Amino acid sequence: MSSEAPIQHNIRHLRVFLAVVESNSVTRAAELCHLSQPAVTQAMTKLEREHKTSLFARTPQGLFVNAQGEILAKRVKRAFEYLDPALNEISSRLKTVVTISQLRAIIAVRECENFTLAARRLGVAQPTVHRAVTQLEDEARRPLFERTSYGIVASKAANTLAQAARLALAELTQAEVDLAEAKDEEAGAIVIGAMPLSRSFVLPKAIAEFRKLRPRTPIHILDGPYSDLLAGLRRGEIDFLIGALRDPPPIGDVEQRTLFNDTIVIVAGANHPLHSKTEMKLEELATFPWVVARKGTPIRAHFDTLFRGLGREPKGIVESSSLILMRELLDSTDHLGCISFLQAQAELSRGLMRGLPLDLGHTARPIGLTLRANWLPTSAQRLFLDLVGSADEG
Repeated sequence: MSSEAPIQHNIRHLRVFLAVVESNSVTRAAELCHLSQPAVTQAMTKLEREHKTSLFARTPQGLFVNAQGEILAKRVKRAFEYLDPALNEISSRLKTVVTISQLRAIIAVRECENFTLAARRLGVAQPTVHRAVTQLEDEARRPLFERTSYGIVASKAANTLAQAARLALAELTQAEVDLAEAKDEEAGAIVIGAMPLSRSFVLPKAIAEFRKLRPRTPIHILDGPYSDLLAGLRRGEIDFLIGALRDPPPIGDVEQRTLFNDTIVIVAGANHPLHSKTEMKLEELATFPWVVARKGTPIRAHFDTLFRGLGREPKGIVESSSLILMRELLDSTDHLGCISFLQAQAELSRGLMRGLPLDLGHTARPIGLTLRANWLPTSAQRLFLDLVGSADEG
């Protein structure tokens, strides 16, 4: 995003905006929203002032949405498609009275499981957060959180609303970026959940090409366990994941796109005793210590399968996805490593590691993108995706 403070959206104004867009009439929008005509006009003026652009062409025949207005309307509709079913589950009246502050409060309390920590995250006083949640509970006529000795646990309805609110707010943030780009301003950011292979093979090439076209757009690369990255993607905090795809797909609200296939390779340091051998048996490999990814990852599954016939796995396993740690251990010890071939390609080509002569063609696995289903990227995000798609060519 830009360095300016984010727009403090008013949900009621956004609903009025859609009513004007759909009716081309302040009078009709006022009737639909149960407001006065001056109130509708004032709401539209405030929206245009906040976004620093006109959203309508004003004619004697009515208000007609212009190109900028269409951009905003598309994102606002998507936001309400996420938000409204969750609000209806709690109370249909919330569609007309809920505020952005209340939505941010329920998100923070659900994720922090504590009012004080939620208030600290939001930068407000604790009573402010407590009051916002209490107002939602009063409207729901039931608790949305269970207070326990271990913290505050969200109900199913609160979980649903917090998830929907996160995605709705992400759409409104995307709207600001879309509007800025419509004015030829470089805006927004690329937030990528990067699994190990992508950090050493795919991303460097894509980033280098992206920088030639978008020199100022921030790029945030996040790493961590796959489960954490997937959760961030589903909450709208991460734009997309790059790395090994899961079979079957992890959950129904994401989609996977294959970019290419990769195999694993067994690697050793330059002075490892196995380099003199042209044939190797699993029994011999199992006598050495190993560096390999944690359980639950595709590479670890292949590693475990490799030694399953022995009825045991090698002793002295170091679990890590760090290429640097693997390289240094292999250089100074007799450890072996099990890693993606493409991830280790640069190290192999520079002689920092050596691949052992084992046929592992059966370990081919798809590498690609994981995205939220029905995600609509900004132009910068779409450009980056296109560059990622061509990063492995040539």
